[in-house]
Amino acid sequence: MKQKPGTSKDAADKLVRGIKRKTRKHYSAEEKIRIVLAGLRGEESIAALCRREGIAESLYYSWSKEFLEAGMNRLAGDTPLRQPMW
Repeated sequence: MKQKPGTSKDAADKLVRGIKRKTRKHYSAEEKIRIVLAGLRGEESIAALCRREGIAESLYYSWSKEFLEAGMNRLAGDTPLRQPMW
């Protein structure tokens, strides 16, 4: 039996999606760097690292790509050094 649009199942699905969005963990730059460096060390597999940290492998690989690209840009001189605060 097919349900009509706007039923309670639709409302429940919207509620669950809203809760998942609000409870999603946001990682700081330092946390991302720590995780990527742990993966680059190679002491454990990427799959095991991602399970331990509670992230998807695809997220790890996108972070590592961004990390390595930022490093290449810095070495190429595309990103200036930060000026001292004094």
